[in-house]
Amino acid sequence: MSGASAVSAGATGYATQNGGTTGGAGGQTVRATTGTAIHQALCTRASSSTPIIIEVEGTINHGNTSKVSGPSCNTADDKIELKQISNVTLIGVGRGAVFDQLGIHIREANNIIIRNVTVRNVKKSGSPTSNGGDAIGMEKDVRNIWVDHTTLEASGGESEGYDGLFDLKDNTQYVTLSYSILRNSGRGGLIGSSESDRSNGFITFHHNRYENIGSRAPLLRGGVAHMYNNHYVNLENSGINSRAGARAKVENNYFKDSKDVLGTFYTNEMGTWQVSRNIFDNVTWSSRGNQNYPAGPNPTSTTSVSIPYSYSLDDPSCVPAVVAATAGANTGMKVSDGSCTPQNPGPDPDPTDPPTDPSGPNLSIGAGADGSSKASGTSYGNVIDGDMGSYWSPSGSTGSISVKWSRPTTVSSINIREASDAVGNIRSWRVIDHHANTVLATGTGAGVISFSPVTLEKIRFEITGSNGTPKVAEYETYAP
Repeated sequence: MSGASAVSAGATGYATQNGGTTGGAGGQTVRATTGTAIHQALCTRASSSTPIIIEVEGTINHGNTSKVSGPSCNTADDKIELKQISNVTLIGVGRGAVFDQLGIHIREANNIIIRNVTVRNVKKSGSPTSNGGDAIGMEKDVRNIWVDHTTLEASGGESEGYDGLFDLKDNTQYVTLSYSILRNSGRGGLIGSSESDRSNGFITFHHNRYENIGSRAPLLRGGVAHMYNNHYVNLENSGINSRAGARAKVENNYFKDSKDVLGTFYTNEMGTWQVSRNIFDNVTWSSRGNQNYPAGPNPTSTTSVSIPYSYSLDDPSCVPAVVAATAGANTGMKVSDGSCTPQNPGPDPDPTDPPTDPSGPNLSIGAGADGSSKASGTSYGNVIDGDMGSYWSPSGSTGSISVKWSRPTTVSSINIREASDAVGNIRSWRVIDHHANTVLATGTGAGVISFSPVTLEKIRFEITGSNGTPKVAEYETYAP
């Protein structure tokens, strides 16, 4: 470890090598509220390498993402396509950026930054499909990518139609994933698509939270990866799977309530690892055997990896707290300097300092509320009282809750905040202009939902699918 401070909004890890990763720094800044607008921004540049910063706000989905053509881009309908381009920053701003069932695909590209966005429920089978089922996928001659303060999540494994959250293959190098959350997926991600795809590497994973992951946290085939200060919780089958000649440096991480968190699994082509100061809290290990080579129960190093960049290590005992305060989208972009205390980021190389909370007054305060039949002990008014400790629940697994005004009111986004013990319970939903009975937006998962500005007197949030009991603590509404 080198001793330089990590408190910076600039790239970290292997993304600092090979000339560094600056994204669209120095270029024009544009705002996009649809996937089509993101593509349009790429396609109207002077060239495919002209620097650009794209600030994204709202929900990006299939309904608002279309292919755009131009000499400086190569886009597609079913995904955000960063293909055959360079020098781009994609950053969530304002009330947040959610890529709902729509993946981000990076192909034959370099010097790309993705920050402060949520990508959720991208499918490779079922409907709709996008990006081969990967939340963020990179392939074919990709260099210098920094993905930071993102939330990548699914709602199950391959049998439910999902693939990887963060996949790199076919000659992808110099990548950092930092301060991000990867959760609720059968597959966390891979580096190398097969035992013969060993052209990938120089990947850093730091201050990330892997939660409720079946395996691949990540799967590493060939190449070098550096994992430090990550928090791994409930890895069901396996975790860091170093195989096919891969070399992993694994230091100062915290593993909890998991199985086989490090080793070579599902193959006899071994990988190696260097380990130091990791905490294994309620970790179980299987027995060694054919195609199963766990590093534990007392992991020891089988290789040595030299790291070429500076970084500061948090003590592993404080990793859960530090990662909880810094990782994921819409968390204030806080970072760590190795002191076990979250820090505000330093000056950003991009001329953006995105607010992460909804801006402007919450129009629900002082409005009225009603809805479908409610569960015992809950109230419609609990969603408009500004108190996260109270909530409304439907009487069953589905139902609707509405905010209403005595006069026409213009609204362009809502923020559905779930009670703390029910986060993730809301799955599918619709937002409806109640009196006109028109659908304004559809999607999955709670959070910020943006749509074209509409003037109405009552807006209905309809839960059409859930896991467990939905609990809406606050139903916020905002003007353009």
